[in-house]
Amino acid sequence: MVKSTRHAKYELYYHIVFVPKYRRSHLTGKTKERLKTIFAEICEDKDLELAESEVMPDHVHLFIGSPPKNAPSLIVNWVKGISARKYNQRYDDRVKWTRSYYVGTAGSASKGAVERYIAEQEGEDE
Repeated sequence: MVKSTRHAKYELYYHIVFVPKYRRSHLTGKTKERLKTIFAEICEDKDLELAESEVMPDHVHLFIGSPPKNAPSLIVNWVKGISARKYNQRYDDRVKWTRSYYVGTAGSASKGAVERYIAEQEGEDE
């Protein structure tokens, strides 16, 4: 769906993938659910659309819609930095992310394909 600001019409979605420090496979169970909740909170606070999210045991997929004023690197920094800080303040087990990440763009034509791909990840690594 095309959205708009006072000066722009846009349909920007970013497929973001990042991994925990040392790529440990510990993003499961309660940790997984807690992170999904925190990612949703961050997107709501920053006026981003969390179109799809999947927390795999050793990596995270997010599909986030954003106005053009937000650079993809800024969105990644928000999600990784704020999620680690919130998680570590709330819970005893710790989450740390690597500095690296993947980000790809998608518009309306490929949005559905990326959403299906992320949703299908649920059953693969478990």
